[in-house]
Amino acid sequence: MSKSWEWSCKIQSPQNKSPMHQEEVIEHPLRPGVVVVSEGGRGGGKKGGSSSTPTPTPPVDPLTVALDGSDPLSQFLSQDPLSAIAAETWNKKWDKEDNQKQGKKMESPSELEPWSVRKSAILSKYSATSVKMSMVGSFITGGEEVVVKSYRSTTKTRLEQLDDYEEGSVRGVWGLTPQQYTGQIEQLSQGLVQAWNEDQRVKALKIAIQCSKLLVDISGVQFYPSKFVLITDILDTFGQLVYDRLVVKSENTVRLGSRSASLPENFGPEMVPESAKETCRNWFYKIASIRELVPRLYVEAAILNCYSFLNKGELTQALKRLTLMVRGIGNPLVAVYARCYLCRVAMSVPHMDRTLLKENFYDSLICFKQIYSWGTTEELADVDLVTYVSVYAPALDWILQSLAQHAPDSLLKEVLDKYTKEAGDSGLVLNSIMSAFKPEFIAAHATYFLGLMADCNVKAFPKHLLYRTLGLCLTTSEPTSPQDVWARVWRYLGSLEDTQQYVACAEVWLPFVAQHFTSREVDAFLQDIIQHLTPERKYEQFYPQLQMMAGKLLSLTPDLGSLFVMDKFMPFLDMIRNDSVKVAVCKNIMGEFASKMGPINDPVVTDALVSICQVMHDSVNALTVEDEKRQISQLIAQLVLKVDHGRDFEQQLTFYVDMRAAFSNLDYVHAILVQCVNRLAMETGRVVKGHHTRKTAGFVRACTAYCYITIPSIQSVTTRLQLYLLTAQVALSNQCLGQVDACIKDALSLVPEVPTQLEVEGKMRSSEQFLEGYLCQLLSTLLIVPDSPEQGVLYLTRGLLNVLQHYTWDTSSCARARVYLRALDMLSVAAQVCYPYHVRKVDSNDVLYGSDPKFLVEINKTCSVIVEEVLNQLKVLGAADLYKQQAALALDLFTTVMMRGDLSSPGLATLAVNLWNLANKHNQIDTKKQKRIVESLKRRGKQSDKFYSEVITLLES
Repeated sequence: MSKSWEWSCKIQSPQNKSPMHQEEVIEHPLRPGVVVVSEGGRGGGKKGGSSSTPTPTPPVDPLTVALDGSDPLSQFLSQDPLSAIAAETWNKKWDKEDNQKQGKKMESPSELEPWSVRKSAILSKYSATSVKMSMVGSFITGGEEVVVKSYRSTTKTRLEQLDDYEEGSVRGVWGLTPQQYTGQIEQLSQGLVQAWNEDQRVKALKIAIQCSKLLVDISGVQFYPSKFVLITDILDTFGQLVYDRLVVKSENTVRLGSRSASLPENFGPEMVPESAKETCRNWFYKIASIRELVPRLYVEAAILNCYSFLNKGELTQALKRLTLMVRGIGNPLVAVYARCYLCRVAMSVPHMDRTLLKENFYDSLICFKQIYSWGTTEELADVDLVTYVSVYAPALDWILQSLAQHAPDSLLKEVLDKYTKEAGDSGLVLNSIMSAFKPEFIAAHATYFLGLMADCNVKAFPKHLLYRTLGLCLTTSEPTSPQDVWARVWRYLGSLEDTQQYVACAEVWLPFVAQHFTSREVDAFLQDIIQHLTPERKYEQFYPQLQMMAGKLLSLTPDLGSLFVMDKFMPFLDMIRNDSVKVAVCKNIMGEFASKMGPINDPVVTDALVSICQVMHDSVNALTVEDEKRQISQLIAQLVLKVDHGRDFEQQLTFYVDMRAAFSNLDYVHAILVQCVNRLAMETGRVVKGHHTRKTAGFVRACTAYCYITIPSIQSVTTRLQLYLLTAQVALSNQCLGQVDACIKDALSLVPEVPTQLEVEGKMRSSEQFLEGYLCQLLSTLLIVPDSPEQGVLYLTRGLLNVLQHYTWDTSSCARARVYLRALDMLSVAAQVCYPYHVRKVDSNDVLYGSDPKFLVEINKTCSVIVEEVLNQLKVLGAADLYKQQAALALDLFTTVMMRGDLSSPGLATLAVNLWNLANKHNQIDTKKQKRIVESLKRRGKQSDKFYSEVITLLES
């Protein structure tokens, strides 16, 4: 295909077309503008029973919509997937804190906390101790042999089996740490399961008995709650093994008709065979033969559900008997934990008599009188009274929560009456009562509880914990008289001298004040907190608590602006000197700001938010991970987008200038600033309706200059390219032609810097797709950019073609050729008498040149060069045997020649036919696309010249 043709653009005669109706809109044309709400009854209703009401979405500035990426075409480009994940994580964080803010309103307060959750908390809290403990038993590994006096009974064989230690050897281990003690108990648990699997039932029972005996020893009292959890886990395992054994024994013999069947879940004693019942009785006889009270009680409670094999009525009777048996335990600590285990087992019994729970709690109150007796204080040794009393808390909390589950308010009154009679000065019991019952019940009697708290014994239980627990309840439920409650609490807080106790109370009462009082009371409370923590830099010990206070204050304050105008809120934040904590608090503040506040223009609020954003910005360094930097950038961008000075455009631009100086390390923020300033320039043009005065013209030039200066500071080449084009389009809309040329020139000079690979969705992809789309978009803008009188004809377009030619493209790709074809389209349109679109008050080249012959000659020369480049690419593809790509490109060039070229020009029709033949040469053409092109050309041929019709005839031949 030697050059035997000459390109000439097809000049279409201008047609008088009626202008299309134009209407200004505030919504993106592709974005759903209405929400259809269907109202009506069920099918068959009367006429008019249903209607579809279009509900318009609230007005949004179109440029603002483009900035936040909410239109369908840009929403997928506004942030990469990692940004979306980070933002989603961030939102989830705030949603989680909002749920925690509502506390027990989100969860049913009457639902009992699962024991698995409770025991994990107990092990975490009470295992961190340095006490040393001992363990004695016949199944203990290691240690020293202990001489034990044997006792033989001649009355019952069972007593001989259970009382004699195996092989008569008893070993003791002393000086165990909590970790070592836990390891020994785990070995006992494994030994029990192993013995059971080896059909050594008596040995398994002996291990269970010896584990239960360990609960009698209260040495190392701080570890006792953890010991209770570990040992009752073994007992639960033993009880389940016995129960499963009885189920298997029953299923082996039960008969329903003539077929064997599994034992139903809710089976009755009548369905259990006699052999299984006899085995069940034998287990209870063995346990009844245990001489010591504590192991006998614990082991029987562990297999309590086995009574369902005998008589379901016996289950309730056994619970009552065990409740009375606990009264025989002399040590109050051992007794209260035995009642805790009994209540836990009772909760699993269907249709359980809840009066048993009440009796266990009332018996516990009587035991509490022993805590202050001489015998108990003698046992404490190195443990202070407060620590000793705190060990009772897990057991008492579980008993009370079991009792309070689904309980009415009347039960609370009954419990309080019993408390005042039996243990009226026990802060531990009162604290457990407030923790167990519904917060609304506690809030209804808040003043009464304050009176009880005043009478509590502070030597045994710290009073500030009572105020803290009451505060937690009142944060989720409003008391009848918040003013009276707060007055009494405020007096108590003022009397606290211990900083740790003060902070523990302030942490829960600050949300209460924020919920029920004005910013004046909140400000006074913050001042009091500052006065307590500032001396000797005490705040350094309470950074987590300060962070929690700030988070609660933010989540509970509907108008965040009122916080920033307080005198003490910013000084309160200044107490947080730890960098990581302060950044986390600032993120929290900006997250709440983004979700709650609308446009702002208050300078005090703006300055406060800017200073908070500067803390986040200053935390960014070379070691900061990209996700962290992205989160901070997005939060700061929210401030940039929400500060709105209305029609005071100059003040708005000044704010953007200050923000650029304050956040120089964040590309994302700079990109948002450039878009905001471009929006400001467009808003100025809209206000003056395109008729700029000297002042407004100078202002929009200042906006363009701001963007022109800011864009080079952004590291991302692709972002700079997009912003240069956006700024050029905005400048063109405001008749700033010099700025248009400057932006496009810089964009073209930046194209060679585009890397060959770009990261897309976490993967490296070729940049040619981006560059192809960008250059095509730039070509559509260049069509209406008038030539500068100081430059040559189409100098910007020639510059783009030069950049296109010298950029390093993949030789097997057709991307450059496709851009050449789009340039051919643009130049063909540029040769027309009137362009299809214009910018208001800007004369494009169709007006400047008026189809001047010299101008058309330059266009045709440039088009000839472009066609030559595409033909060369076709040769390269053919030499590389890339026939499929060659066929597609040849078909595209053929279509362009037919649509844009003047076929009467010498050789151009022949060129079109040759391209058609080349596309069909290797049978690699897309037949569906080929068919559509032929049909389209036939329809156009009826209105075209004879050369066009002749080419169509040749194609069909």
